Amino acid sequence: MLGADACPGAWIGVAVRGSNVRAYLDPEIESLVRQAAADGPLSVVGIDMPIGLADSGLRQADVLARAAAGPRWQSVFLTPVRSALETGDYALAVAENRRCGGGGVSRQAFGLSAKIGQVDRWLRTLPADLRVVEVHPELSFGAMAGAPLPERKSTWAGVVRRRQLLADHGIVLPDDLGEPGRTAGPDDVLDAAAVAWTALRVARGDARCLPDPPDRFSDGIECAVWT
Repeated sequence: MLGADACPGAWIGVAVRGSNVRAYLDPEIESLVRQAAADGPLSVVGIDMPIGLADSGLRQADVLARAAAGPRWQSVFLTPVRSALETGDYALAVAENRRCGGGGVSRQAFGLSAKIGQVDRWLRTLPADLRVVEVHPELSFGAMAGAPLPERKSTWAGVVRRRQLLADHGIVLPDDLGEPGRTAGPDDVLDAAAVAWTALRVARGDARCLPDPPDRFSDGIECAVWT
C-alpha cells in the first residue's frame, strides 16, 4: 500500500509491502503512484489531501475530522468549495467561498489548490483495481495511540513519538530513505507513513471513515476521511 503527503514542491510517498518500506518523491501525484506501482502492485493509495469537493457549505469530512483530532484540530484545514478553488486568486476564492456558504478561506488551505487540483484530475483516470482514499495523518496517529497526540509533529518529541508509534504498528522506517529522505522533512515522511498505515487498514477492511457513509457531491467522488 502507498501513503502520500504533500511537501514543498513535491509529493512524498511511503510504500509498505510486508516488512519492506520504501519512499518515493515526485512533483506529480500520478507519477509518484506510477513509481511505486513499478516496484509492486498497489490496491489502495491513501492521500493526505481533500478528495471530493463540495459545491456549497462545509464538507462534513473536515468538520468531523477536526473534532476527532482533539488538540491537533488546527491541522485539519476546512476545504474551500470547488468553485472557490478554481478561481486561481486568493481574494476571489474567499469571496466565492463565502457566497457559497463555506465561510472564509485560510491562506494555507488556498495554498493547496494546485495539489488538490492534481488529485482531483487524476482521480478521474484511475484503473478500476486501484482505490484512493483521503487520510489525515493526525487522525491515523491518534488511532495508533488510542487518543489524539498532544505533541506537535514539528517538535522533536512529536517526531520521536510518531516514529515509535509506526514501529509499534509494524512500519519501521529505515534511517536511509535515499533521495526522498534527503529532500522531504521528517514530519512529511512520518505523515506519509501514517497514511500508508491507514491504507493498509482500508485494504484489510479494518478502517473507519468520517462521515459514515461518505458524502458525495456533484463530482460523484466519495468524500470521507479514513482512519
